Amino acid sequence: MVQKVSEVVGVSKESFADAARMAVDTAAKTVRNLRWFRVTEMEGVIRDQKVAEYHATVKIYFDLD
Repeated sequence: MVQKVSEVVGVSKESFADAARMAVDTAAKTVRNLRWFRVTEMEGVIRDQKVAEYHATVKIYFDLD
């Protein structure tokens, strides 16, 4: 078996977990054989002294055909 890794960034206004979920859900629309993921970075945007967005950089591993 051979796996490939793709790095994507999910964005959410709710949480880091939701941002990671968005990244995986979006990748699943175009990539087959997803196997596992790793969150490698978490960042956010501050607007008006409050957290406005959560960003999760996610490495998604999938099997090659």
